[in-house]
Amino acid sequence: MNSFTRCASHLRGAPVRPCFSQPARTLRSPPVYVGFQRRGVSPLSGGAICRADSRLSCVHSYRRLLRSSPVSLRATSCFRLSATAASYSSTTTKKSEDDWNTTPVIDAGAAPEHRSAVPVKPVGRLSGDLLAKVISSIPRERVRNFAVIAHVDHGKSSLSTAILEQTDILQAGGDPLYTDKLQVEKERGITVKSQTASLFFRHPAHPNQPYLLNLIDTPGHVDFSYEVSRSLSACEGAVLLVDASKGVQAQTMANFLKAFELDLSLIPVVNKIDLPSADVPRVCRQMFAAFDFPERDIVRVSAKNGVGVQDVLCSVVDRLPPPAGSEEAPLRALLFDSWYDRHRGVISLVRMIDGRMQHGDQVKMAATQNTYTVQTVGVLHPEQTPTGLLRAGQVGYVVLGMKDRGEALVGDTLMGVEEHQQVEPLPGFAAQKPMVFAGIFPEDSGELNSLNVAIQKLTLNDPSVTVRRESNGPLGAGFHCGFLGLLHMDVFMQRLEQEHGASLIATAPTVPYRVLLRDGTEREVDNAADFPSPADLTQCSEPWVECKVVMPTKYLQDVAQLVMERRGHQLDQERLDDSEDNDVQGSDLAARQSAGTEGGDVVQHEARSVVTYAMPLGEVVVDFYDHLKQLTAGYASLDYEETGYEPAELVKLEIHVNQEVVPPLSLVVHREKAIAHGRKLVNKLKEVISRDLFQIQIQAVVGGKVVASHRLSALRKDVTAKCYGGDVTRKMKLRAAQKEGKKRMRTFGKVRLSQEAFFTVLKTR
Repeated sequence: MNSFTRCASHLRGAPVRPCFSQPARTLRSPPVYVGFQRRGVSPLSGGAICRADSRLSCVHSYRRLLRSSPVSLRATSCFRLSATAASYSSTTTKKSEDDWNTTPVIDAGAAPEHRSAVPVKPVGRLSGDLLAKVISSIPRERVRNFAVIAHVDHGKSSLSTAILEQTDILQAGGDPLYTDKLQVEKERGITVKSQTASLFFRHPAHPNQPYLLNLIDTPGHVDFSYEVSRSLSACEGAVLLVDASKGVQAQTMANFLKAFELDLSLIPVVNKIDLPSADVPRVCRQMFAAFDFPERDIVRVSAKNGVGVQDVLCSVVDRLPPPAGSEEAPLRALLFDSWYDRHRGVISLVRMIDGRMQHGDQVKMAATQNTYTVQTVGVLHPEQTPTGLLRAGQVGYVVLGMKDRGEALVGDTLMGVEEHQQVEPLPGFAAQKPMVFAGIFPEDSGELNSLNVAIQKLTLNDPSVTVRRESNGPLGAGFHCGFLGLLHMDVFMQRLEQEHGASLIATAPTVPYRVLLRDGTEREVDNAADFPSPADLTQCSEPWVECKVVMPTKYLQDVAQLVMERRGHQLDQERLDDSEDNDVQGSDLAARQSAGTEGGDVVQHEARSVVTYAMPLGEVVVDFYDHLKQLTAGYASLDYEETGYEPAELVKLEIHVNQEVVPPLSLVVHREKAIAHGRKLVNKLKEVISRDLFQIQIQAVVGGKVVASHRLSALRKDVTAKCYGGDVTRKMKLRAAQKEGKKRMRTFGKVRLSQEAFFTVLKTR
């Protein structure tokens, strides 16, 4: 029985309606639909839709259906939808949405693997006892845990929101980026925090058996890779999303490797197929060249328009394995995320590996050996919804009454307290090594305690940040924090300001260095103020990284020049689009131009390359990415990982104001760039330091030698203004007295840099 006969066998009274299902390839023009139904029945009775690229193809498909169908059929209408599928024109009668839940769809132009399945009525959003009853009735074999991974701005949050709308968890037409809940995410347009949601899905092949899907929307920037790693540890599979116009990029490859190392099943998906610049065949060839995904396995979607979302859900059910584990085994759960609630304390997000956990149970943390009573347990549906029970394979939240933020350790194992319930703890997560360090200080020293509380709450939600106390002369007491990158640092400080109302100042970011002193001791320095003087230093090493840059081939020379300026060199180069792909692309472009394709201008996609460079980390984390984007017109993407330490000629650059060192403005630079950095800082300081009644000297010093200097002249009062005549010696006496006073002021006067001056200079750096 072929697919057409199978579809015809469903015609048992379902009404005719136009259905929108995604094509297997980019259509050159809007598709053609033919409606048909059994002969001898009422026009309002059941029917189906046949879809093809052209009227002729639709006729051929209809004839094949007539030959293979055991029932007599007749055509009812023929119509063509607009490119946006916003409206349609046909002779069929409109029905309510409830009557359209089982209408079959035949896609004459798609491969069998990509034909949209028969839509069924979703379970929707449940609450209370009904939610608990439905979840408890779903066995582990019908549970799927998956994450959506992709490069920045490839549509992860849009697809996650579309999935929630497709399953009636959210109402259609609401917030298109529902999973981006933080204010910093909405302002920057990027995902910085993983979000989890549990939903129900009825597979068209067996609609009476709903599946429980646990979805995790992950960040896409390299600075938040720790979020991705923790999220993938709670899944058996992932949806690898690629933009149909941008293609495979650096973080796409990095996320693929993370999932590959965890042995996860992957579903390749091409998103944004509705864009005029989309080139789905080219992106499919890239995914095959980079990841060995056959074209028939790649799902095409438009998350914005909801096209193909049903196919993604069906692929999740069909291709991903159910979670392992046993409900009869002793309790074992992985804590992979947590956050703080001022009313209930610490709320932990857990993945159940074995056993059961319900309200009132006694559990123990493997790392701290602390015992707790389960106060609340539930799922995110998509908000916190109590269910009273979590079973093996499920993902949910638990409230244990923790008040100390240090008790919830990410990667820890929850287990039972009885002797027979003791199990081997899970391996947890490898500690993430900070790449960038900076000092964070309150603008008002009286707000130190409130800043401390805010940092503790935020590090509970972002455990990749390391914190320790430090004291700085001009800035007072504060915290020395380690981050995974410059964007991570910027987002962390913005969250402190927005979510906790903190007013703070951050020192210049620096990377960790290893120094060998003359007495033979070796230590790591992550604060420029602690960098030893040349007299005490024998050798210094700086961290190096391996950078992967995906960019159009025509920018190779410009990027190579930028890398050389940053003391880097090229290691490898690989073409992401081969010559055969370029020939196909050129012929396809000519065909599209001659055909006058609708939907906007035709965009030519150039060949791209993946180039690997070796560079010092200190040159990458500051502004390398910004310059890279400028050189490549925004088309390049970057991913990097640390490779080790290499010796370097590094020096400590100090800023002196009237012979006094300003520690927050110190930084470690390469000897060749010390003079340029010194002049830049001095020129900036002379703009922000206010002139006084005495002369101010600003100097950049390296090893006791002044490499840049500027002198702010003193404000001068006209002391002779009151003299309307008389001997000139009277004016000379007044000027001499003024000169003596200024000399005393230069000796005893203090230059105080304002908070605004510090902030301006540090922000510039």
